[in-house]
Amino acid sequence: MRSLLVLLACLAMAACTTTEVRKAAPTAIAAPVADSKVIVVNPDVKLAVLTAAGLQEPREDWSQSARANLNTAINDALKGRAHRFEALDPQASMDGRAGQLLRLHEAVGQSILVYSYGGLRLPTKAKGFDWTLGEGAQVLGQQHQAAYALFVTGRGTYASAGRAAVVIGAAMLGVGVPMGSQQVFASLVDLHTGQVVWFNVATAGPNADIRSAEGAAALTRDLLKGAPL
Repeated sequence: MRSLLVLLACLAMAACTTTEVRKAAPTAIAAPVADSKVIVVNPDVKLAVLTAAGLQEPREDWSQSARANLNTAINDALKGRAHRFEALDPQASMDGRAGQLLRLHEAVGQSILVYSYGGLRLPTKAKGFDWTLGEGAQVLGQQHQAAYALFVTGRGTYASAGRAAVVIGAAMLGVGVPMGSQQVFASLVDLHTGQVVWFNVATAGPNADIRSAEGAAALTRDLLKGAPL
């Protein structure tokens, strides 16, 4: 009973989406001026089911739903802001600059999560928040006559019924077993320099299931809260 109460307490603590923002040094241009053109890259999302054995099995249907839901939620959140936004589907040109930057953004984003949010620190990143996609970002800016780009990447797993049973059984024995989690991060990139001027990561709670329109909207509100747009 004690183990089950602990499990329920943990689930209750995870009921809210959590976020944590990072910003570039004050010396950087940290926000677009009014009427700037901003490319909004369609979200890159990959979801999987977490089996009873702890294996991840990709679910493209979930991923497609989450991409569409997040894309709609992001566009809705940006309406009425003092900038010009242009959507960009990298899937239509994965071999071009957009596709390259999308893959690079994921790699840089994962590094940010490890070295700016985790316990590890790189000697060259010890002071402030200083990350970049490189000068190659200028090509994208020139192609679209844009000053900034907003990238969103999501990765996550959802527990199967079998996995949920394992979690409960393990909790009764006093053993903690991961239930699955979803994490979405966003970067606002200066296309003149490639610098990541703003970064936020959101870890979804049960009320922010990005497979549903309502959940994606809830997570997006937290993800873009305080974005310098």
